[in-house]
Amino acid sequence: MNDEQAVAAGHSPTAGAGRPPAVRVLTGAAGVLLAASGVVHAQLYVDGYRYVHVVGVLFVVQAAASFGLAALLLAGGFLRPPALVHLAATGTALGALAGFAASRTVGVFGFTERGLQPAPQALVSILAEAATVLALLTAGYVTVRRGKVQVGA
Repeated sequence: MNDEQAVAAGHSPTAGAGRPPAVRVLTGAAGVLLAASGVVHAQLYVDGYRYVHVVGVLFVVQAAASFGLAALLLAGGFLRPPALVHLAATGTALGALAGFAASRTVGVFGFTERGLQPAPQALVSILAEAATVLALLTAGYVTVRRGKVQVGA
């Protein structure tokens, strides 16, 4: 099917064009995982973190960024998000992991926690964010190996 036929059929001629199926699957999986991280942070905010000075706001910001970037990643099969979306999503997941580590070591604005508490949200969050980073780095590696990187677009 050429571009004119794709448009006539109601499809985007660039949707997924030139992207290996593995990259589409990894990007979609990263979207779902990042959304799961957002859900955990939103739930924790509602369940009491909203009362923690500064940290509560950071939980809302992380949840909102995760939901927005997850939507862009999940639409990637149709919109082909540029590499900047992948970088932003990776940064969001890494930032959440860094915040988790800091809250268990040096503290975040005076707020500290211990171990994998609150359970099970702490573990779910760690796994979702680590898997998001892994999926996006793998998708990036496959894309670069094929020589098709879209920055901006």
